[in-house]
Amino acid sequence: MQNIVVIPGDGIGPEVTEEAVKVLQELGLGLEFTFMEDINGGRFLESGVAMTDDELERIRTAGTVLFGAVGDPRVTSTEYARGVLLRMRTELDLFVNYRPAVLLDERLSPLRTESKRAIDCAVVRENTEGLYSGIGGTLRAGTTDEVAIDQDVSTYLGVSRVIEYAYSIARRSVCMVDKSNAVRSGGRLWQRCWREARERHPDLDSSHLYVDAAAMRLVTDAPSFDVIVTNNSYGDILSDLTAELAGGLGTAASANINPVTGAGLYEPVHGSAPDIVGKGLANPAGAVLSAALMLRDRGFTAEADALRDAVRATLAARRCTPDLGGTLTTGEAGAAIRAAVS
Repeated sequence: MQNIVVIPGDGIGPEVTEEAVKVLQELGLGLEFTFMEDINGGRFLESGVAMTDDELERIRTAGTVLFGAVGDPRVTSTEYARGVLLRMRTELDLFVNYRPAVLLDERLSPLRTESKRAIDCAVVRENTEGLYSGIGGTLRAGTTDEVAIDQDVSTYLGVSRVIEYAYSIARRSVCMVDKSNAVRSGGRLWQRCWREARERHPDLDSSHLYVDAAAMRLVTDAPSFDVIVTNNSYGDILSDLTAELAGGLGTAASANINPVTGAGLYEPVHGSAPDIVGKGLANPAGAVLSAALMLRDRGFTAEADALRDAVRATLAARRCTPDLGGTLTTGEAGAAIRAAVS
């Protein structure tokens, strides 16, 4: 029996993870769920604790996390989010952030030209280094002479392994994205690792774009991309763009994984959305599709496909929440997905 740790988190996180768990239970796979409901912004405000060492060890033992959302408007410190998501990513060495983007329904595309709408790609983002490594500081903070420094960290291990993963999942091509014309030191390392991977995979088309050119190309010719691999900060931005091109953040799923150990953290991308908490407006599609990624990585390929097909079917029938053109509540949308799976 596989144990899944469920961290509902903040805001709409509990609402959407509840629907995702119900869908998983509908499949009858014998999954066991351990809920960690104490990991949230409320506890952090009371105690200053984002995640205890014991909680992290239980997560490490399980190896699989279904996550809701992190973010409480009452929390102004960045230490909370870093102490939850970034801690799991770094301490479990979840060095790949995998963000697929597939157009679920034609009417959801923001693009005017019909032939350019059929996005079907994935952004593979380095997940443990880059600008999000937390190295840096300030001098003379709060004064007119303040100096703020954040360091962009790239290592050969980190860059080479994420690029290799991108090639391992590509169907036809890999586009490596950087800004090596301006960020020279890290850029040289990314270019070197990309050249080495390209030589190991001559059967796949390889290309390179600067990040600004990649953003423009995604808008003008999204179907031309298969797999995009890039660093932490560029991947964060480009994967939000691909999500919007595929139908919006409400449907966006992600997997934070270590392909070597098999550990994985699966979460919808939409955030905690505190303005709609408790209103029944939260879209469960992103959480359900994140659960599908989890099933795929746990060997339940057919069931993962069934979840994705069910989401597609409910969207096509407008059996969805208002953000996607429907009239259903969160619970009703979840029930519609479960009915489509059955």
